[in-house]
Amino acid sequence: MLPAMNIVWLKRDLRLSDHAPLQTAIAEGLPLLLLYCFEPSWMRHADSDLRHWRFVWESLRDMEARLAPRGIPLYWLHGEVLPVLDALRDIFEVKTIFSHEETGNRLTFDRDLAVADFCKKHGIAWREFQTGGVARRLFNRKNWEQKWVDAMSQPVAEPDFSQWKPVVLPDDFLQKFRANPLPPALFLPEKMMQPGGEHPARRYLESFLYERKSQYFKHISKPEEARRSCSRISPYLTWGNLSMRQVWQAARAATEHTGDRYNLGQFTSRLFWHCHFIQKLEAECRMEFENLNRGFDSIRTETDPALVAAWQEGRTGFPLVDACMRCVAATGYLNFRMRSMLVSFLTHQLWQPWQAGVHHLARMFLDYEPGIHYSQFQMQAGTMGVNTIRIYNPVKQAEEHDPEAVFIKKWLPELADLPAPFAREPWKMTALEAAFYQFRPGLDYPAPVVDLEKTSAFAREMLWKHKKDPLVKAENQRILRVHTKRKDADETSVMGDAKTVRRLAG
Repeated sequence: MLPAMNIVWLKRDLRLSDHAPLQTAIAEGLPLLLLYCFEPSWMRHADSDLRHWRFVWESLRDMEARLAPRGIPLYWLHGEVLPVLDALRDIFEVKTIFSHEETGNRLTFDRDLAVADFCKKHGIAWREFQTGGVARRLFNRKNWEQKWVDAMSQPVAEPDFSQWKPVVLPDDFLQKFRANPLPPALFLPEKMMQPGGEHPARRYLESFLYERKSQYFKHISKPEEARRSCSRISPYLTWGNLSMRQVWQAARAATEHTGDRYNLGQFTSRLFWHCHFIQKLEAECRMEFENLNRGFDSIRTETDPALVAAWQEGRTGFPLVDACMRCVAATGYLNFRMRSMLVSFLTHQLWQPWQAGVHHLARMFLDYEPGIHYSQFQMQAGTMGVNTIRIYNPVKQAEEHDPEAVFIKKWLPELADLPAPFAREPWKMTALEAAFYQFRPGLDYPAPVVDLEKTSAFAREMLWKHKKDPLVKAENQRILRVHTKRKDADETSVMGDAKTVRRLAG
């Protein structure tokens, strides 16, 4: 008879605190295997980048450091989950798999369906636990705000490590699923990116709540200042180094301690938005590939590879756009307004379908969260239909949020010697001015790839005209019924719901 054991399958919940699957599995009393699989299919997927897997590796190492003094192993394997589970059945009687629910891309959704079939076939129980405030099988948003607050207000789940009975895997088993090595660069730290792990996550959260938050709302839209004044905890939420409940409760405690209800109130509202947008993908997962509002399927149907490449590589000739793209490529981070501007520029001024750039930015964002990513891409592209159309002017954004061109010059050193007005709009230099600054337009920095005024006007005309289409209007009503509780525009609804959350939470 094979020895019986349970498994905690780690996915995007890479922490040891507030971990309900781990807490419950330990309490069951059976020997327990803590398992993470680096899945080759996911690692080579179009939305995946080495930066993500480096962050995962760092997170696992952080967990190992906490478990090692207790003699508890954490096993990482390089292989698809189903072959790993099947191989484990050869040496153990697997009773139950414990995990968190995951709202991911279609690849992980299909994988979870296959795991469910596997468990059913082999008589293995699979117990999934809710992640944050995102609910499964939710067909409308009735009372969702109250349920979200209730979920955030529950006591954190603290596993009792003293009761853990660890499973030890044999060496030949480990060799089988580690024979194919992970990319060597995955193990090398990247100094310009945030490190993964529960300890760094807590440091970022604490420093924000008690120090950096004082300039939060003032600097939230500014690409350089936001790097310090924003919380920077988004990758730790994405990969589960922190739970949403932990952040929510820590923010409320900091509000009482510091008295800063304005900045921290703005911050906690955005925690609600975080789950609100993930809930959209949970309810309508086709938005990963298709326009949420089907009425927009007839516009922006062609892709210009040259324009998309210029956007991806940061050589559009619009300094703030290019600086933002180079920044996020190097660091994995960009503040929300600049992310919105990048999507707006791609889909409006360049008039490209959002699908042409959605995977590129997914690879660039260290905090790539599918539920937020696809919702926000479509919201900025205008294909949700229910939102006000926003066409960001990158020149105006630079004037308002980088007036001295500090951010632009940091990421576009070829413009560093120009005065701020020319660094923001180098095409406005006369030949004499260019000669004076020893700047060669079109050579030292590219000329604009489009006429901003003309393309913005074209996009505005096309989108507002299309919003009157009967199919767009019909789809809007369907979207509002499924994804909001109000009849007004979606973002207004979200803001209203965020205020309701603050009221419900007291």
